[in-house]
Amino acid sequence: MEHESEAPAPSRAARTATFAKRALGVEGRSHRPSVSDRLHGDEPEAPGLDGRETRQLHWIRLFGATGAVLMAVGALGAGAQPVLQNPVQGLRILGLPARMPSATLSMAMTGTVMVVLAWLLLGRFAVGSMRGGRAIRQLSRSQLDRTLLLWVIPLTVAPPMFSRDVYSYLAQSEITARGLDPYEIGPAGALGVDHVLTRTVPNIWRETPAPYGPLFLWMGRGITAITGDNIVAGIFLHRLLALAGVAMIVWALPRLARRCGVSSVSALWLGAANPLVMFHLVAGIHNEALMIGLMLAGVELALRAVEGTDPIRGRVLLLLVAGATLIALSSTIKIPSLLALGFVGMALARRWGANLKALASAAALLGVVAIGVTVFVSVASGLGMGWTQTLGTATEVRSWMSIPTLLGLGSGLVGVLLGLGDHTTAVLSLTRPIASLVAAFITLRMLVAVLVGRIHPVGALGVSLGAIVLLFPVVQPWYLLWAVIPLAAWATRPVFRVPTIAFSSVVSIILMPNGAEYQPFMIVQAAIATALACLAIIFLTRHLLPWHAQQTTAPV
Repeated sequence: MEHESEAPAPSRAARTATFAKRALGVEGRSHRPSVSDRLHGDEPEAPGLDGRETRQLHWIRLFGATGAVLMAVGALGAGAQPVLQNPVQGLRILGLPARMPSATLSMAMTGTVMVVLAWLLLGRFAVGSMRGGRAIRQLSRSQLDRTLLLWVIPLTVAPPMFSRDVYSYLAQSEITARGLDPYEIGPAGALGVDHVLTRTVPNIWRETPAPYGPLFLWMGRGITAITGDNIVAGIFLHRLLALAGVAMIVWALPRLARRCGVSSVSALWLGAANPLVMFHLVAGIHNEALMIGLMLAGVELALRAVEGTDPIRGRVLLLLVAGATLIALSSTIKIPSLLALGFVGMALARRWGANLKALASAAALLGVVAIGVTVFVSVASGLGMGWTQTLGTATEVRSWMSIPTLLGLGSGLVGVLLGLGDHTTAVLSLTRPIASLVAAFITLRMLVAVLVGRIHPVGALGVSLGAIVLLFPVVQPWYLLWAVIPLAAWATRPVFRVPTIAFSSVVSIILMPNGAEYQPFMIVQAAIATALACLAIIFLTRHLLPWHAQQTTAPV
């Protein structure tokens, strides 16, 4: 009996191609849950709160507002005050906090914990419990907006907190206003070490060029033209820019959430009302507020055109170009937001057929917009393209929140303990490039997933930015907002929300309000005072606030 001949084994090239397709997620559907399955689920809006819950919401709102006021008052002595031109120095009453550092640190830390606790309590009326299911009742959008506004107002009039970066902004803006190149020379060299603006810049940044894009320094030059060397006025106008960015986040986030089938209230609670936003974008005055705000607003406008049913021409095409323009503008503040344009392009290519021609057409259209906006801002601002050479300035800092940096520091410490020497620099030269390749691969896979329709562009953008942030050589707490805010509009599973809520709460509490370090004994004293004060407050409000778990969710 003759046997049928066996099929020839696939060639090495065929096996390699198959492996690459599977790695990129284009070779059929896997039986394993996808990223979208693990992180995303539809979340419908829920009815409003009942009478008892509305009363509790009122007390939660006042509890958080009291914490914000304590933070603002404590910042008069424990905040990131300027070395010169401190407006409260020498005043009889307002200058008192500066003469009581331990007390004001305790006050600021107590207020910080109160705001975080209020945010967590508010979450029960926004997302319910973290055990799955859906919220039985939710606070309304207007209730959440009023709560957020009430908590933000005290921080808008407080001195800078948690960071001294705003003083670098002011110095770099002054350099730009003098017609010098901020991408070639740092504040000390351009302004002099004794200049009023240089004196408050942290020592590590006094000699370094600006790491920010030309749009931000262009706006900073306008602020300098108005305020001159007046530090307080400059801080106020920079905070207005940050508030404008937060306003764009509040505008775009619920719209993107509805586009993803997610409750707008839960997205705003986790994204815009997050303590990291209030403490670092508002109180800390970081330019991430403008970057993220412009990026999200651009994504919303672009997806409104791409995901609509009308042909992409005329008004719809203008809407797409406007969205792409906003994204490109955000990248001229900080470059990572340009990634959003790639996901918009993949969504556009999918609508046009998801083939090579569609991909090339989408890339050409959005590429022209991105290049045109970047060149225009660089030339019109007079700053040129030198900003592309200083993007790695921040990598001088070794951050424990960065996975590759933490691995390098840990390996170096082990080597020292074993008597093998400190090889931290050598290990970092390996871990950081490997981490960059991993982040690039995750981003590429997410781009392909959008093209083939396996994940929504907003979710893919958030996952990619999350990978980039965690695998970046330097991670500051507010960098996490690059990923947390877009993911708040898409990721609803506990596997995302629980760690995000926990990390946001812990990091918001442990950072010092002056953006630097205190003596250990002062931190211990303030921590003990904060713990005792918060325990007393919880005891006194045990009948007013929902400290005990309540039934806030129902099975899906």
